[in-house]
Amino acid sequence: MPIFLDRHDLKGTSAIEVAEAHLKDLALQDRYGVKFLTYWFDEDRGTTFCLIDAPDKETAQQVHREAHGHVAGEIIDVSLSAVEAFLGRISDPQPTAQSTMALAEPAHRTVMFTDMVASTEMTARLGDAAATELVRAHDALVRRGLARYGGRETKHLGDGIMASFDSTQAAVECARAIQQSFERYNRAALEPIHIRIGLDCGEPIEESRDLFGSTVQRASRLCNAASADQILVSSAVWEECQDDAGFVDCGLHSLKGFRQPVQVFQCDWRGAPPD
Repeated sequence: MPIFLDRHDLKGTSAIEVAEAHLKDLALQDRYGVKFLTYWFDEDRGTTFCLIDAPDKETAQQVHREAHGHVAGEIIDVSLSAVEAFLGRISDPQPTAQSTMALAEPAHRTVMFTDMVASTEMTARLGDAAATELVRAHDALVRRGLARYGGRETKHLGDGIMASFDSTQAAVECARAIQQSFERYNRAALEPIHIRIGLDCGEPIEESRDLFGSTVQRASRLCNAASADQILVSSAVWEECQDDAGFVDCGLHSLKGFRQPVQVFQCDWRGAPPD
């Protein structure tokens, strides 16, 4: 059956109430041949997302309607691999002695892109074999940072990596640590590697009606707009890290695919404490 991700706007609803609604869905799902796999709830933003295995969207909505009346405002088709890559799980977490059914984990995520600068020219100059070794070095340094700061690699891009984070602050710290690791690597390397990084954050269903559609696109465009050794972030990332003084306002930038100019901030990593 198709897999769907739906969104409910439930401002003012508590985590307990959302958990109770999820249990009501589970109690009714077999009657309609539906399986509610899991959900994410962000109390601050008042949003809930349900992951559903169902014959069609209307059947999934009917279960919500009959179980508790909270029908979804939006619903999209997704793949399980995409959901797991971005949101980290595709089923309810296993209960522990300390846990309850009141899942308060938000679906809000931060997306990071890394890109090796001038990789095409590097391949032409060094040859495929040597260039491949440098890509492996890039991958190792980036993946080491992702592992340390809780990032999930969602896609390898040949000369870069796309990753997702639960925490915006962790994503920013990871980006800084990655740039610092390349700086250390370059001190002793015969062939230095310079990368650029772009970050944006958001929820799964956005303007493009795709899983993290515009968030992914904006993060990618910010990465493309960055210079060597630079980290560029969106205003959404900056707003979530306002206690962090290590940002410089770069003004409005026109990014490919976006009708309106985007407010861009540079994230300082040289002045950050060593990772």
